[in-house]
Amino acid sequence: MSLGTSYRKLFTASSISNLGDGVGQLAYPWLASAVTRNPILIALVAVAQRLPWLVFTLPAGVITDRLDRRRIMVAANGGRAVLTGGVAIAVLWRGGALPGPDELDMVGETELVLYLCVVVATLLLGVGEVLYDNSAQTIMPALVATDDLEKANGRLWAAESVTNQFLGPPLGSLLLAIGFAVPFFVDAGTFAVSAALIFAISATPPRSEPAPRRPWRVELREGFGWLWHHDLLRPMAIVLGGLNGLGAVSAAVLVLFSQEVLGTSATEFAVLSTAGAVGGVLGGWTASWVSKRIGSGPSLWVTMLGGAGTSAVIGAVSLWPIVWLMFGFYAFSAVLWNVITVSLRQSIIPDRLLGRVNSVYRFFAWGAIPIGAMVGGLVVAVTDAFAGREIALRTPWFVAALGQLLLLMYAAPRLTTAAMDKARADAVTARGQTTPSR
Repeated sequence: MSLGTSYRKLFTASSISNLGDGVGQLAYPWLASAVTRNPILIALVAVAQRLPWLVFTLPAGVITDRLDRRRIMVAANGGRAVLTGGVAIAVLWRGGALPGPDELDMVGETELVLYLCVVVATLLLGVGEVLYDNSAQTIMPALVATDDLEKANGRLWAAESVTNQFLGPPLGSLLLAIGFAVPFFVDAGTFAVSAALIFAISATPPRSEPAPRRPWRVELREGFGWLWHHDLLRPMAIVLGGLNGLGAVSAAVLVLFSQEVLGTSATEFAVLSTAGAVGGVLGGWTASWVSKRIGSGPSLWVTMLGGAGTSAVIGAVSLWPIVWLMFGFYAFSAVLWNVITVSLRQSIIPDRLLGRVNSVYRFFAWGAIPIGAMVGGLVVAVTDAFAGREIALRTPWFVAALGQLLLLMYAAPRLTTAAMDKARADAVTARGQTTPSR
């Protein structure tokens, strides 16, 4: 990998952190499902995790543009290490064996306290995630050349997919078998190691366009206005918000769907998660090639078609191996979208505005997730009342499929290869550059 020492440290830190996230990906929903079988309460955990993207992402953009992005990342992962360690201690304090998916609701005081700990911790972990992820995306142009952004982002997403979805969930399943608190202690350790690696990255170059600090509202308005008046990024942010919101409709109750419709055990649920790793690796390593082969615009359309098709199939089947295949293809198309659009943003947004514009973009993109998660829980609860539990757990997948087809109709004439090429050319002209820069 010839992308520089600083990039390698970021690559390693992100991979380790995502290994812990993969462990938590299994541990947190399994913990919540052990405390309650209520779909709304299960969805509330997902809402708490993503709510910061709705309420905190805009201030995070100002912080990212004002402060040293490397130090923000260190503080965010250090804080997440402490919080996750707190969850581990709370689970250890509860004690007891790993509950099975068919257990009745536990309504004791201990379980209630544990559930509240999970909700509060996921909310605060989400705040740390907002700060870390926004800083990580905005620091990338300072670490690699502009022409290398797609390659750097693609390799990073491929590694994140392997650790987050291929290695992490099976490891989480193994750790759960050892002790219910063990996965959370491991997750805390990965955040701590990641923070140390980020701290070891050499100081990034000074901002090319320093500006005096102004009131928060003024800086937020500037970032929002830049994105909203951009003919490409505005519809791109709206479409991604729709895609993420629709994905959350089904994902919010995925653990219940897996247990009650697909009949998965903790180990099978972990294996199910590995599909995202396989698809993510393929997407990360081939995104740049696919984009050049069929064009950036059609590559994005693949994501929407893939999401609609795979959601419809998942909602209709009962065999988890088929769902595994659908997850794999969806992950491939999602990473393809991410590599193309993130690299585009990093190359066309001025550095002095990168944190704020990026946060506004992610406000639309990620702010829809808690809304979609709550909608998913409500869809299951309402449908269950008149159509039965199994149909209720299948319904969110069909809702997501229909919504993504409607989004494609809106996106196709706006997210085109010509529009993206023009945006890049306009950005180069605005900066007065004729060669790639670091």
